[in-house]
Amino acid sequence: MDTTGRILVRISDDELLRRWTAVRTAMLERGIDALVMQSTNDWLGGTVKWFTDIPANNGYPRTVIFPADAPMTVIEMGPLNGRRSLDGDDPTHRGVGELRFTPSFSSIAYTADYDARLVVEALKQRNYRTIGLIGGDYLPHGLVTALADAGQMRLVDATELVDAIKAIKSPEEIALIRRTATLQDAVFAQVLSTIKPGMRDIDVTAAAWHHAQVLGSEQGIILGASAPLGTRSSFAGRHFQGRTLAKGDHLSLLIEVNGPGGFYTELARTIVLGRASAELLEGFAAVHEAQNATLRHMRPGAQCGTIAAAHDSFMQSLGLPVERRLFSHGQGYDMVERPLVRRDETMTLRSGSCLAVHPGYETPSFFAVICDNYLIETTGPGACLHRTEKKVFEV
Repeated sequence: MDTTGRILVRISDDELLRRWTAVRTAMLERGIDALVMQSTNDWLGGTVKWFTDIPANNGYPRTVIFPADAPMTVIEMGPLNGRRSLDGDDPTHRGVGELRFTPSFSSIAYTADYDARLVVEALKQRNYRTIGLIGGDYLPHGLVTALADAGQMRLVDATELVDAIKAIKSPEEIALIRRTATLQDAVFAQVLSTIKPGMRDIDVTAAAWHHAQVLGSEQGIILGASAPLGTRSSFAGRHFQGRTLAKGDHLSLLIEVNGPGGFYTELARTIVLGRASAELLEGFAAVHEAQNATLRHMRPGAQCGTIAAAHDSFMQSLGLPVERRLFSHGQGYDMVERPLVRRDETMTLRSGSCLAVHPGYETPSFFAVICDNYLIETTGPGACLHRTEKKVFEV
């Protein structure tokens, strides 16, 4: 069945070809015969979507074998021993030569080798010798063990190879990233128009989710938690969103959903049902300036560890704590992708990367946070992708 008309936003054939060509060129330079990758979700599993334009989700494994000289093999949820031969030009499964199916579940231990057996079989059929693992340390133990025990194959880590290519966004990808930021601005505006005393936190985030999905979002998270002024209001997921808002309360909201086409950005602000306290306003002013201070260091070629150290120095100059979280990072098909702005990152900033910048800190009485996205351009960050005003919102 041709499902192309059902796809919300389809990446172009030219864009997929650009990605495949760049990766295959790098594979040939390193003598890699095929890449193996697997994802189970499209929050932090965007690699398979980057190669196939189809996400993994719901915890079900989707495994991709990407050869240097042939169409892909994809293994996914389906009937035992299911198989479908394609020619690489299927309108839905573009670049795929064969679909293999198996009913494996991470919750059912004895199915752990179902996918692995099919991967080894496919690799042996083509006599591939050097196999590049993507995210090898996070691949299932059973899959890596099966490949290692196959005997004829040499396993290498090819994660860096793909990360470096993924991090630089094409014009088509940048256009979709901008659409995501615009969607999130619209979702936040919708929240401002609907939030009121008597709603539970879950009512606020559910309304946000509904609006996001109507506008074309497929996956992501919306974190929101309220508290009286004078009590910290940190981010929290649905499990902890049962509190009922009252007049004078404040709520910290993070909108981290993907947009049409599957790319992530993230937007965070604080909303007060009344007048904000001087303490909350001062905290927000500090993280706003910390965001600006970080942006001044973000230019092509900059070392991420240097930027992180500068951020810590800035926070200390204000008498505030140094950063222990991840306060800035790349985004694309993954909520969090490289480069990470912290001391252990080896990738430098390059023109074409999209980064979220979200400094914050908390005390027992408040949580100060801001979050927006920026594209790194030839001389530094471009204009903020989000258009939501940088302030504490009083409604």
